[in-house]
Amino acid sequence: MTTLFALLIAATAMVGNTVAALWEARGSRLAKYGRPVWLQPWFLAGLLADVVAWVLTVVALRYLPVFAVQSILAGAIALTTLADHDWNPWNLIRRDRWAVGAVLAGLVVVAASAAPDRPDALPPVATPVLLVSFVVILAAAPFVWRAGRPMLLALLAGLGFGGTALAVRAIHPGPLRWETAGNLLLDPLVYGVVAMGVLGVLAFARALQDGAVGPATAVLSVTEVVVPGLVGIALLGDRIRPGWEGAALAGVLVALGGVVALTRPDPESVRRRVH
Repeated sequence: MTTLFALLIAATAMVGNTVAALWEARGSRLAKYGRPVWLQPWFLAGLLADVVAWVLTVVALRYLPVFAVQSILAGAIALTTLADHDWNPWNLIRRDRWAVGAVLAGLVVVAASAAPDRPDALPPVATPVLLVSFVVILAAAPFVWRAGRPMLLALLAGLGFGGTALAVRAIHPGPLRWETAGNLLLDPLVYGVVAMGVLGVLAFARALQDGAVGPATAVLSVTEVVVPGLVGIALLGDRIRPGWEGAALAGVLVALGGVVALTRPDPESVRRRVH
Protein backbone atom coordinates (compact mmCIF):
# COMPACT_ATOMS: atom_id res chain seq x y z
CA MET A 1 0.00 0.00 0.00
CA THR A 2 1.38 3.41 -0.92
CA THR A 3 1.81 6.18 1.60
CA LEU A 4 -0.68 8.35 -0.28
CA PHE A 5 -3.35 5.65 -0.12
CA ALA A 6 -2.74 5.20 3.61
CA LEU A 7 -3.12 8.96 4.09
CA LEU A 8 -6.42 8.88 2.17
CA ILE A 9 -7.66 6.05 4.38
CA ALA A 10 -6.75 8.06 7.48
CA ALA A 11 -8.56 11.11 6.06
CA THR A 12 -11.68 9.02 5.45
CA ALA A 13 -11.49 7.79 9.03
CA MET A 14 -11.33 11.43 10.15
CA VAL A 15 -14.60 12.18 8.34
CA GLY A 16 -16.15 9.12 9.97
CA ASN A 17 -15.04 10.29 13.40
CA THR A 18 -16.57 13.70 12.75
CA VAL A 19 -19.92 12.20 11.81
CA ALA A 20 -19.76 9.91 14.83
CA ALA A 21 -19.05 12.80 17.21
CA LEU A 22 -21.98 14.83 15.91
CA TRP A 23 -24.43 11.94 16.05
CA GLU A 24 -23.24 10.82 19.49
CA ALA A 25 -23.55 14.38 20.77
CA ARG A 26 -27.14 14.55 19.60
CA GLY A 27 -27.98 11.19 21.15
CA SER A 28 -26.24 12.07 24.42
CA ARG A 29 -28.20 15.29 24.79
CA LEU A 30 -31.51 13.67 23.92
CA ALA A 31 -30.81 11.16 26.70
CA LYS A 32 -31.26 13.95 29.23
CA TYR A 33 -34.95 14.15 28.33
CA GLY A 34 -35.93 10.59 27.53
CA ARG A 35 -34.47 7.16 26.94
CA PRO A 36 -30.97 6.26 28.20
CA VAL A 37 -28.11 7.15 25.90
CA TRP A 38 -27.58 3.49 24.90
CA LEU A 39 -31.14 3.39 23.50
CA GLN A 40 -30.90 6.63 21.54
CA PRO A 41 -30.89 5.92 17.76
CA TRP A 42 -28.59 8.87 17.06
CA PHE A 43 -26.05 7.64 19.59
CA LEU A 44 -26.17 4.10 18.21
CA ALA A 45 -25.69 5.44 14.68
CA GLY A 46 -22.69 7.38 15.96
CA LEU A 47 -21.21 4.22 17.44
CA LEU A 48 -21.61 2.49 14.07
CA ALA A 49 -19.79 5.37 12.38
CA ASP A 50 -17.09 5.05 15.05
CA VAL A 51 -16.64 1.37 14.24
CA VAL A 52 -16.23 2.06 10.52
CA ALA A 53 -13.76 4.86 11.24
CA TRP A 54 -11.87 2.63 13.66
CA VAL A 55 -11.43 -0.12 11.06
CA LEU A 56 -10.04 2.44 8.62
CA THR A 57 -7.74 3.76 11.34
CA VAL A 58 -6.39 0.27 12.01
CA VAL A 59 -5.51 -0.10 8.34
CA ALA A 60 -3.78 3.29 8.27
CA LEU A 61 -1.79 2.48 11.43
CA ARG A 62 -0.28 -0.55 9.74
CA TYR A 63 1.55 1.76 7.34
CA LEU A 64 1.92 5.14 9.03
CA PRO A 65 3.35 6.25 12.41
CA VAL A 66 0.92 6.81 15.26
CA PHE A 67 1.39 10.57 15.36
CA ALA A 68 0.76 10.90 11.61
CA VAL A 69 -2.52 8.98 11.68
CA GLN A 70 -3.69 10.63 14.88
CA SER A 71 -2.84 14.06 13.48
CA ILE A 72 -5.06 13.46 10.47
CA LEU A 73 -7.88 12.19 12.68
CA ALA A 74 -7.60 15.34 14.76
CA GLY A 75 -8.73 17.35 11.75
CA ALA A 76 -12.23 16.54 12.98
CA ILE A 77 -11.94 19.58 15.25
CA ALA A 78 -12.62 21.92 12.33
CA LEU A 79 -15.76 20.13 11.22
CA THR A 80 -17.19 19.63 14.69
CA THR A 81 -16.57 23.22 15.72
CA LEU A 82 -18.26 24.45 12.55
CA ALA A 83 -21.17 22.08 13.13
CA ASP A 84 -21.52 23.46 16.64
CA HIS A 85 -22.06 26.85 14.97
CA ASP A 86 -24.53 25.86 12.23
CA TRP A 87 -21.75 25.14 9.68
CA ASN A 88 -21.15 28.85 9.22
CA PRO A 89 -17.55 29.95 9.96
CA TRP A 90 -18.76 33.52 10.41
CA ASN A 91 -20.78 32.39 13.42
CA LEU A 92 -17.44 31.75 15.11
CA ILE A 93 -15.87 34.64 16.94
CA ARG A 94 -12.56 35.76 15.45
CA ARG A 95 -10.56 34.08 18.20
CA ASP A 96 -12.15 30.71 17.48
CA ARG A 97 -11.62 31.05 13.72
CA TRP A 98 -7.93 31.65 14.31
CA ALA A 99 -7.84 28.83 16.86
CA VAL A 100 -9.37 26.31 14.45
CA GLY A 101 -6.87 27.39 11.81
CA ALA A 102 -4.01 27.02 14.28
CA VAL A 103 -5.08 23.51 15.28
CA LEU A 104 -5.40 22.38 11.67
CA ALA A 105 -2.16 24.02 10.53
CA GLY A 106 -0.21 22.61 13.46
CA LEU A 107 -1.53 19.10 13.01
CA VAL A 108 -0.90 19.14 9.25
CA VAL A 109 2.75 19.97 9.94
CA VAL A 110 2.93 17.16 12.50
CA ALA A 111 1.50 14.69 9.98
CA ALA A 112 3.88 15.87 7.25
CA SER A 113 6.86 15.35 9.54
CA ALA A 114 6.17 11.63 9.93
CA ALA A 115 8.48 9.08 8.31
CA PRO A 116 6.17 6.50 6.65
CA ASP A 117 7.64 3.20 7.76
CA ARG A 118 7.57 0.80 10.71
CA PRO A 119 10.30 -1.08 12.61
CA ASP A 120 10.94 -4.76 11.99
CA ALA A 121 10.67 -5.52 15.72
CA LEU A 122 9.61 -3.73 18.89
CA PRO A 123 11.80 -3.24 21.98
CA PRO A 124 11.16 -5.95 24.61
CA VAL A 125 9.84 -3.37 27.08
CA ALA A 126 7.19 -2.00 24.70
CA THR A 127 4.34 -4.35 25.59
CA PRO A 128 4.86 -4.27 29.40
CA VAL A 129 5.10 -0.47 29.43
CA LEU A 130 1.94 -0.09 27.37
CA LEU A 131 -0.01 -2.56 29.50
CA VAL A 132 1.03 -0.92 32.78
CA SER A 133 0.09 2.48 31.38
CA PHE A 134 -3.32 1.17 30.37
CA VAL A 135 -3.93 -0.20 33.87
CA VAL A 136 -3.01 3.16 35.45
CA ILE A 137 -5.37 5.07 33.12
CA LEU A 138 -8.21 2.62 33.71
CA ALA A 139 -7.68 2.87 37.47
CA ALA A 140 -7.92 6.67 37.32
CA ALA A 141 -11.03 6.61 35.13
CA PRO A 142 -13.64 6.24 37.96
CA PHE A 143 -12.30 9.34 39.72
CA VAL A 144 -12.48 11.40 36.53
CA TRP A 145 -15.96 10.05 35.85
CA ARG A 146 -17.22 11.09 39.29
CA ALA A 147 -15.74 14.57 38.88
CA GLY A 148 -17.91 14.94 35.77
CA ARG A 149 -15.93 17.79 34.20
CA PRO A 150 -16.29 17.73 30.39
CA MET A 151 -12.70 18.76 29.64
CA LEU A 152 -11.25 16.14 31.99
CA LEU A 153 -13.53 13.53 30.46
CA ALA A 154 -12.43 14.57 26.98
CA LEU A 155 -8.81 14.27 28.12
CA LEU A 156 -9.54 10.79 29.45
CA ALA A 157 -11.21 9.88 26.15
CA GLY A 158 -8.15 11.10 24.27
CA LEU A 159 -5.93 8.87 26.38
CA GLY A 160 -8.28 5.97 25.74
CA PHE A 161 -8.34 6.39 21.97
CA GLY A 162 -4.63 7.18 21.94
CA GLY A 163 -3.92 4.00 23.87
CA THR A 164 -5.96 2.06 21.33
CA ALA A 165 -3.87 3.49 18.50
CA LEU A 166 -0.63 2.57 20.28
CA ALA A 167 -1.82 -0.97 20.92
CA VAL A 168 -2.89 -1.42 17.29
CA ARG A 169 0.46 -0.12 16.08
CA ALA A 170 2.34 -2.42 18.48
CA ILE A 171 0.43 -5.61 17.72
CA HIS A 172 2.27 -8.02 15.43
CA PRO A 173 4.64 -5.62 13.64
CA GLY A 174 4.81 -6.37 9.95
CA PRO A 175 2.15 -7.56 7.50
CA LEU A 176 -0.77 -9.51 8.97
CA ARG A 177 -1.42 -12.93 7.44
CA TRP A 178 -4.30 -15.37 7.77
CA GLU A 179 -2.07 -18.09 9.19
CA THR A 180 -0.96 -15.80 12.05
CA ALA A 181 -4.34 -14.22 12.78
CA GLY A 182 -5.14 -16.75 15.52
CA ASN A 183 -2.05 -15.68 17.46
CA LEU A 184 -3.63 -12.28 18.01
CA LEU A 185 -5.91 -13.77 20.66
CA LEU A 186 -2.80 -14.62 22.70
CA ASP A 187 -1.51 -11.04 22.58
CA PRO A 188 -2.56 -9.05 25.69
CA LEU A 189 -2.44 -5.86 23.64
CA VAL A 190 -5.55 -7.05 21.78
CA TYR A 191 -7.48 -6.80 25.03
CA GLY A 192 -5.85 -3.45 25.67
CA VAL A 193 -7.33 -2.26 22.37
CA VAL A 194 -10.80 -3.27 23.54
CA ALA A 195 -10.51 -1.85 27.06
CA MET A 196 -9.04 1.49 26.01
CA GLY A 197 -11.47 1.81 23.12
CA VAL A 198 -14.46 1.29 25.41
CA LEU A 199 -13.00 3.81 27.85
CA GLY A 200 -12.64 6.36 25.06
CA VAL A 201 -16.22 5.91 23.87
CA LEU A 202 -17.73 6.14 27.36
CA ALA A 203 -15.66 9.12 28.48
CA PHE A 204 -16.29 11.08 25.29
CA ALA A 205 -20.03 10.36 25.44
CA ARG A 206 -20.12 11.78 28.98
CA ALA A 207 -18.08 14.80 27.91
CA LEU A 208 -20.48 15.52 25.04
CA GLN A 209 -23.48 15.16 27.31
CA ASP A 210 -22.31 17.94 29.62
CA GLY A 211 -20.19 20.17 27.37
CA ALA A 212 -19.97 21.82 23.94
CA VAL A 213 -18.92 19.61 21.03
CA GLY A 214 -16.14 21.85 19.69
CA PRO A 215 -14.06 22.35 22.86
CA ALA A 216 -14.47 18.72 23.94
CA THR A 217 -13.34 17.51 20.53
CA ALA A 218 -10.40 19.93 20.62
CA VAL A 219 -9.11 18.45 23.88
CA LEU A 220 -9.75 14.93 22.62
CA SER A 221 -8.01 15.56 19.30
CA VAL A 222 -4.78 17.04 20.58
CA THR A 223 -4.54 14.59 23.50
CA GLU A 224 -4.76 11.63 21.14
CA VAL A 225 -2.09 13.18 18.91
CA VAL A 226 0.50 14.44 21.38
CA VAL A 227 0.54 11.68 24.01
CA PRO A 228 0.50 8.57 21.78
CA GLY A 229 2.66 10.38 19.23
CA LEU A 230 5.44 10.88 21.76
CA VAL A 231 5.05 7.34 23.07
CA GLY A 232 5.19 5.97 19.53
CA ILE A 233 8.46 7.78 18.87
CA ALA A 234 10.01 6.83 22.22
CA LEU A 235 8.76 3.26 22.48
CA LEU A 236 7.53 1.88 19.16
CA GLY A 237 10.20 3.10 16.78
CA ASP A 238 8.09 5.70 14.95
CA ARG A 239 10.33 8.28 13.33
CA ILE A 240 10.26 11.94 12.32
CA ARG A 241 11.63 12.82 8.89
CA PRO A 242 15.26 13.96 9.07
CA GLY A 243 15.40 17.71 9.50
CA TRP A 244 11.71 17.98 10.48
CA GLU A 245 12.18 17.78 14.24
CA GLY A 246 11.80 21.53 14.75
CA ALA A 247 8.76 21.70 12.49
CA ALA A 248 7.11 18.83 14.35
CA LEU A 249 7.65 20.53 17.71
CA ALA A 250 6.35 23.84 16.35
CA GLY A 251 3.29 22.08 14.94
CA VAL A 252 2.47 20.54 18.32
CA LEU A 253 2.87 23.88 20.12
CA VAL A 254 0.69 25.74 17.59
CA ALA A 255 -2.00 23.06 17.80
CA LEU A 256 -1.96 23.16 21.60
CA GLY A 257 -2.29 26.94 21.52
CA GLY A 258 -5.37 26.59 19.34
CA VAL A 259 -6.90 24.07 21.71
CA VAL A 260 -6.35 26.33 24.71
CA ALA A 261 -8.14 29.13 22.86
CA LEU A 262 -11.05 26.88 21.89
CA THR A 263 -11.56 25.63 25.42
CA ARG A 264 -11.76 29.10 26.95
CA PRO A 265 -15.37 30.21 27.52
CA ASP A 266 -16.51 33.37 25.79
CA PRO A 267 -19.55 35.02 27.40
CA GLU A 268 -20.29 37.14 24.34
CA SER A 269 -20.49 34.26 21.87
CA VAL A 270 -23.60 32.16 21.44
CA ARG A 271 -22.68 28.49 21.68
CA ARG A 272 -25.09 26.61 19.45
CA ARG A 273 -25.60 22.95 20.09
CA VAL A 274 -26.05 20.27 17.43
CA HIS A 275 -29.71 19.36 17.03
